[in-house]
Amino acid sequence: MKKCDVLIIGCGIAGATAALELTKKGLDVVVLSSGQSNSEVAQGGVVANSELLAKDILAAGAGLCNERAVNQVVDLGPRLIYDLLSTVPFDRNENGEYSFTNEAAHTIPRILHSKDQTGKAIMQTLCSQLQNIEHKTAIDLITLSHHSKKITDIYLPSTCVGAYVLNGQNVEMILARETILATGGLGEVFLHTTNPQQARGDGIAMAYRAGARIMNMEYVQFHPTTLYLPGERRFLLSEALRGEGGRLLNSNLAPFVDELAPRDVVSRALFNEMVRSSSDHLWLDMTMKSKSHLEERFPFITAFCKEKGFDLSREPVPVVPAAHYSCGGVAVDLCGRTTIERLRAVGEVSCTGLHGANRLASTSLLEAIVWGYRAAQDVVENWSNQNNYFPPVAEWHMSHEKVDQALIRQDWSVIKQTMWNYVGLVRDKDRLRRAVKMLGQLQGEIESFYETVELNPELIGLRNGILTAQLISQGAWRNKESLGCHYRIS
Repeated sequence: MKKCDVLIIGCGIAGATAALELTKKGLDVVVLSSGQSNSEVAQGGVVANSELLAKDILAAGAGLCNERAVNQVVDLGPRLIYDLLSTVPFDRNENGEYSFTNEAAHTIPRILHSKDQTGKAIMQTLCSQLQNIEHKTAIDLITLSHHSKKITDIYLPSTCVGAYVLNGQNVEMILARETILATGGLGEVFLHTTNPQQARGDGIAMAYRAGARIMNMEYVQFHPTTLYLPGERRFLLSEALRGEGGRLLNSNLAPFVDELAPRDVVSRALFNEMVRSSSDHLWLDMTMKSKSHLEERFPFITAFCKEKGFDLSREPVPVVPAAHYSCGGVAVDLCGRTTIERLRAVGEVSCTGLHGANRLASTSLLEAIVWGYRAAQDVVENWSNQNNYFPPVAEWHMSHEKVDQALIRQDWSVIKQTMWNYVGLVRDKDRLRRAVKMLGQLQGEIESFYETVELNPELIGLRNGILTAQLISQGAWRNKESLGCHYRIS
C-alpha cells in the first residue's frame, strides 16, 4: 500500500497541468498513465484569444452551455496559455509574431498551433517537467461506502480515498488525500474514432461505479474528416485544413456543405450525403494549396497521406466522419470537484458544461489547461482544511484463471458495431431501444467474466468500455429532443 497527497489518474494535458501546479507547491503527487492520451494526438491547436470567444462557444453549444464555465475559460484561458505554455514552439509568422489560424464556427482566427501536432508539442513541454509518472492501470476508485472495513463509514459523506491499481500481475492500493481523474475520452467504444485505443471511458466508468454524478453522455461529437482507409484505424485530418480553405466534395466531386459550419452540422451532412449516394466515403479537396505550403503547415498529415499513397496537393482524399470528443462525463464544478468528496475530474473525462451540446473546435485543450490549473489551485488553497481520514481498506482478491482473449475481442466487436450502427450520428427510438437492450445483456456477461478471471489491462478496459457505452446509449434513449451532437429522428 502506498500513500500520497494527490493521486492523478491519467496524464494528458489536464492531468499534467494539475500535477505540475501541485508539485510546485510541494505536495507529494503520484501520476498514473496507462498509455497514449487524446492530448498527444490533438492536431489543430488551442484557442488563445478571448475576443468574441464566449459568443462562439455559446453558439456552438446550442443553448446548453454552462455560462459560468464559459466565462471562466474566457477570463482565464488565454492568459494561462501564454503563462504556462510559454516554451511551447507555437508557429510564428515572418515577423516573429504568433501565427493564428481559423477553424469552423470561429468568428476570427484565434487558434495557436504547432504545425499539425499541437497536442504533442504541448505534452512534450509539460511532461519534460514531470517526474515519477507510473505506467499502471487504475481498476477502481476506493471509497468509504464501498471499501472501508469500518462498517459505520457508510454513514459518512460519499468520499474517495484513492484507487486500486494493477501493477503487472499485482493489485496495489494507492491512498490519497485527493484523487483527480484525468483519463480522457471514450471514442474507442465506437467502430470508427480519432481517439487512441486507451480512450475507453475508464474514468467515467470508475466514477459511475463509485456513485458520482454523470451527465450529458449523449452528446458525443463526431469529427467530419478522417482519412478513409478500409481495414485501418481512422486518421484525423485536422479541422484546420478546412479552416485554411479545404473543401468537402460529394461522390461527384461537387461541393455540398458549408465547410466552416459547426462540427455536428458538417458531420451529419457528410453522413446524409453518404447515405443518399450509397457511398462509403466522400472527399476533402486541398488542391488549392501548394505542395510546399501543405508540407510546411501540415507536415505530419502530409507525410501520413503520402505514406498511404495520397498527395494532398494534387488530388482530393477520401474522408468519413468518426467519433471524436465527449461533451459529457463526470459532473464537476469550476474547480473540478465532483459529487464525491476528495474526488475531482479534469479534461475530457469531466463535464464542466463548457461545451454544452456541441464543442467549439480547439477549446478542449483550453478547457483541460484551465480546469487542471483551477483544480490544483483549489486543492492547495484548501489543503489545511482537507479531510485526511484514511479507513482500513479491504484487500483486493483476484482469481488466477487466465483470460480468454478471444472473448475480449468478440465483446469489443459487439460494442463497437452496436454503438456505431445504433448510437451514431443519426439516432432513432428503435435503434436506441435495441442498443440499450443488447448492451445491457452484454454488460452482465462481461461483469460475470470479470469476476472469475485474472485481471489484465484489456479486461479492465473492456469492463469500462461496456459501461461507458451503456451510459451513452441510455442518455440518448432518455433524451427525446435533438440538440447539437445528439440528433434523433424519432
